[in-house]
Amino acid sequence: MKELRILGLFLSDRLEEAHKVQGILTKFGCNIKTRLGLHEVLDGTCSTSGLIILELTGNTVELMKLENELLKLDGLQVKKMIFSV
Repeated sequence: MKELRILGLFLSDRLEEAHKVQGILTKFGCNIKTRLGLHEVLDGTCSTSGLIILELTGNTVELMKLENELLKLDGLQVKKMIFSV
């Protein structure tokens, strides 16, 4: 059975954490099919927090390595959805 795997990442402090997250996402770039980044902009000022949604592809071992590296970061919440398709 095939899986559709989605990770949601919530960065509480984009300025402090974004470069660390970006490094990990670059390392696993071939496993990221779709990436969507969201943050609020109010009166021309960017929010300090942000949300990234990832649609993943590849073998489960590599995807777990990606998730485990992200889970090691302070200030980052990681949530996972797995759908059987």
